Amino acid sequence: MMEVRILDVAHGFCAYVVTDNNKVVLIDCGRNEETGFEPSVYLTHRGYSTVEQFIVSNYDEDHLSDLPKMVRRIKILTLTRNPSITADQLEELKLLAGSIAPGMQALLGMIREYSQGFVVGPEDFGEVKFSRFYNKYPHFNDTNNLSLVTFLTYQNVRMIFPGDLEREGWLSLLELESFRKSLGQVNLFVASHHGRESGYCEEVFDFCSPNLIIISDESIQYDTQAVDYSQHSSGILFDGEIIRKVVTTRSDGMITIHQDPGANFVVRIR
Repeated sequence: MMEVRILDVAHGFCAYVVTDNNKVVLIDCGRNEETGFEPSVYLTHRGYSTVEQFIVSNYDEDHLSDLPKMVRRIKILTLTRNPSITADQLEELKLLAGSIAPGMQALLGMIREYSQGFVVGPEDFGEVKFSRFYNKYPHFNDTNNLSLVTFLTYQNVRMIFPGDLEREGWLSLLELESFRKSLGQVNLFVASHHGRESGYCEEVFDFCSPNLIIISDESIQYDTQAVDYSQHSSGILFDGEIIRKVVTTRSDGMITIHQDPGANFVVRIR
């Protein structure tokens, strides 16, 4: 059995994977500033005391805001991020935009503490497999286009977590044949940059035909968020009768993808 939960953290991102050999992989660590929901508390209450791998998809505070509490409450064994930028370079980049927020301060401390910024060699996650792509600093010097794009595969589940990648970053990665091949296998597509227009790249869907688009975001704030991802999704059946092409944390709450061995995956919303 494998399960992915995309938590409702409003304008932010946090998801975790429980692999078929019962390892926990955390993808980002945003909290819900509107409700006070904290992934660190949620994981603790579910009985998880260790995260095998923490994947940072984006170097912005909405992806990291619960990290100071997470590192105090839960043991994190490995850190995976875009390794092309050092802690000092990242700190300098963030200071250009002003003061450094607590989540980023916690991540900078982790980067300096963890000697390996990108996992190499075999990963012991049973049949769950991860592959990753990223643009390099300083060719890109903005945090969105330095997002770490992660692909997850397990039996019928083939997901992409693209962080806050924007159009220029997508186009750069689309030059890679291996990236295009991975895109072609995706059936569950987490929309980049919370489904906002800046993260949308139509050319991606020349190679990718997902069954479902998943968006993590708060209530719509700008007209530019009205990107119609549904045109790229074939849809899946909910409750035996309703076909949905797009699900969002703002409307549907936590989104769970459950995959039992030898069965079709199930998507649950609440």
